Amino acid sequence: MDPLAQTAHGAVRGRAGDGVVSFKGIPYAAPLAGPARFEAPAEPERWDGVREADRFTADVPQVSLFPDGASSWSPGDSPDCLSVNVWTPDPGAGGLPVMVWIYGGAYILGSSRASDYDGATLARGGVVVVTLNYRVGFEGFGWLPDAPRNRAFLDQLAALRWVRENIAAFGGDPDNVTIFGESAGAASVAALTAADAGRGLFRRAIGQSIANGFQTEARARRTAERIAGALGVPATVADFGRLPSEAIHAVQAARGQITPYGPLVGGDDLVPDLPWNRLRAEVDLIAGFNRDEYELFALLEPPERQTPASAAKAMALPESALAEYRAAHPGLSDRDLYVLIMSDGVFRVPTLWSARNHPGRAWCYELAWATPALGGILRACHALDVPLVFGNPAGRPLGELLLGDPVPAEAETLSKEIRKAWVAFATTGDPGWPEYREGEALARVWDLPVSVVSDPVAASRRIWESVPVGAADAR
Repeated sequence: MDPLAQTAHGAVRGRAGDGVVSFKGIPYAAPLAGPARFEAPAEPERWDGVREADRFTADVPQVSLFPDGASSWSPGDSPDCLSVNVWTPDPGAGGLPVMVWIYGGAYILGSSRASDYDGATLARGGVVVVTLNYRVGFEGFGWLPDAPRNRAFLDQLAALRWVRENIAAFGGDPDNVTIFGESAGAASVAALTAADAGRGLFRRAIGQSIANGFQTEARARRTAERIAGALGVPATVADFGRLPSEAIHAVQAARGQITPYGPLVGGDDLVPDLPWNRLRAEVDLIAGFNRDEYELFALLEPPERQTPASAAKAMALPESALAEYRAAHPGLSDRDLYVLIMSDGVFRVPTLWSARNHPGRAWCYELAWATPALGGILRACHALDVPLVFGNPAGRPLGELLLGDPVPAEAETLSKEIRKAWVAFATTGDPGWPEYREGEALARVWDLPVSVVSDPVAASRRIWESVPVGAADAR
């Protein structure tokens, strides 16, 4: 018989299979209908009897990153979408470490039901895995004068409170929770690790490619006013709440932007400063990046745009920094130097600063293994870590794109090593390599063979020490 678990809002029935019990689509907050899309998450209603937790909920409102791409959300989908999913090796065990995944998606898309995030393989390693939906796009990050800021982070905090209150019923230890995420999800991890509101909800954190994209209020306000103007309504919760989400989606894109949204910095207690400037010492942190992060995005850009000068401009670097990049990498082509500068500014430097500035225990890594997929052009690109961490390299969209078919044996080997480290960190607080300390700057390099090196991105670190990463305004 499939097992039951009792939550604070009612009983749920999971599904057992292949050494894991899964519980899908459990609400942690009330539906997002009308103005509620722009308000703080509310408690879900209790239910009588047993809720069948055998399927995922609908996704939060969103669009594809690509104009002609299919979105995982459609108008008319249920607004009951703020949910969690749980994979546990033994609901009756008690005291198992818990890992809570926060998806990425450029602050504009994401879904916990993506098959690449299936938690079964990780759970079989001896942890309880939780994935969650949170608001993205304007619903999650858009500025309105009468709405709470960074509603995406409020959702994540609500989900973590659900974990705190309920995870023991699934075999997990509420006092041993690790949050982990990639890209915008890793930026969320950093923000929650810096936020006082996160105290007591988790003790460890893993940020995989911590994304920049934090915005000033001035920039977020300009975006909101542009969208409101296009829609012909005032920028208020009541007026936006009367609009269908797809109407906002239709006018939100701005020329030359991957996404118009990002977390707001300042103006409240949740994100008063860039997270890597105020991380909480009591949270142990792994912060790491991929060697060729921006390669995945560069493939979608026109070749004429890919010059070191355009990268320096996009990252607001002075001419002196561009000269330092050329001097440090004299053999790189202009195109490869462009990818390096963009990789640093968007992902690698924010991640490095998070490890360097953490006042507590921190570890750093670099994923350097180059995937042979697509003839090797992706190298160690953005998101390559995701199928390796979840152990889902085959038969999943991201795994097939980034690793190819068949999956190379090296990827399977590396996946086992990374999963072992992540589970060890969640269980004991020790991933298996030395802590990152200024001076030594020791970091794990995920390649074959796996190694530990000192200061793997020393040249970039020195260049950016005089050009701190800030919240985006004009750029």
